[in-house]
Amino acid sequence: MAGKPKVGVLALQGDVREHAALLADLGAEVVAVRRPEELASVSGLVIPGGESTVIDKLSRAFGLAQPIRDAIRGGMPVLGTCAGLIMLADSVLDAIDGQQTFGGLDVVVRRNAFGRQTESFEAELHIAALGDEPVRAAFIRGPVVESVGPSATTLAALDDGRVVAVEQGNLIGLSFHPEISGEARFHRRLLAAAARTAGV
Repeated sequence: MAGKPKVGVLALQGDVREHAALLADLGAEVVAVRRPEELASVSGLVIPGGESTVIDKLSRAFGLAQPIRDAIRGGMPVLGTCAGLIMLADSVLDAIDGQQTFGGLDVVVRRNAFGRQTESFEAELHIAALGDEPVRAAFIRGPVVESVGPSATTLAALDDGRVVAVEQGNLIGLSFHPEISGEARFHRRLLAAAARTAGV
């Protein structure tokens, strides 16, 4: 693995294995992050889909919440998908009482904006930053970005205008699940940023 940065997947809850498998297929050294010392060993992080309220509670219980916030502020590249986008958002419109996020993305999100799991769907997105080939995006009870602040950039929106992908510095937040449809370009982007950060 010489010349490859270590990249973590926050492994408290959610579709951890799918992200880890995709990163490994891209040649990354993958660490399941459950403790602060594991976070300290990586140069990039994926926050997977799952339940944002559970990820929030477990990250605090495991002593990871503040170290992740500090890592984000320090410039660590982070990819957040579905619940991971919620965790990266600076503000959540329909958060439950006491719910916290890691923050970092200058956006306001709404949880479960696409309805129940039975209302899941796929869509093709054209994302200029990723080239001409469209992104096949799987939406499963995902959040939507209600507003994008001046520090963040919209990467993709649905035909009805709802924003579903944003970027800010080394942070990428997605409403959908690229790991389910086998879309690897966001993970490649994360790895490239992690390699630059680590000086690999």
